[in-house]
Amino acid sequence: MSDVKWLNESEMAAWMAYVAATHLLERRVEDQLKVDADLTHAQYEILAKLSQDPGGRMRMTELANRLIVSKSGLTYQIGQLERRGLVTREACPSDERGVLAVLTEEGKRCLERTAPGHVAVVRAFLIDQLTPEEVESMRQIMTKAAAAMRAAPAGPLRPGKIPG
Repeated sequence: MSDVKWLNESEMAAWMAYVAATHLLERRVEDQLKVDADLTHAQYEILAKLSQDPGGRMRMTELANRLIVSKSGLTYQIGQLERRGLVTREACPSDERGVLAVLTEEGKRCLERTAPGHVAVVRAFLIDQLTPEEVESMRQIMTKAAAAMRAAPAGPLRPGKIPG
């Protein structure tokens, strides 16, 4: 255990603040989405990502990569959204093995109804609590952290093997 670089008091306080804030914000987002549309945050993110594509469609593998979720987790969530008529699955015309997730008109309407409340929660409990400079710092910090995680090998990290 001597090779472990323990968090100092300031680092621990920053970590604990991050954990508390992300969990609290996630609960607020989940509550809003449940009340407004009976959606989970994961389901909302699927609808939002599909809506960003001009055709409202995306290969399941690409969607999983963009959402940073497992293919099986995405398949489950797509099934839930499909049952509600918010998305459909179609064969990929350019690859017979590929499957497209497609946002339906009802899915678009659901997203349009739900997005204002979602943005209000994110704004009220995060963005509006920060100065524009703090928002930019947060963007830089989270971008740097995401890049480090994407560059690291898959699987658990062990003390002494952690990059950085």
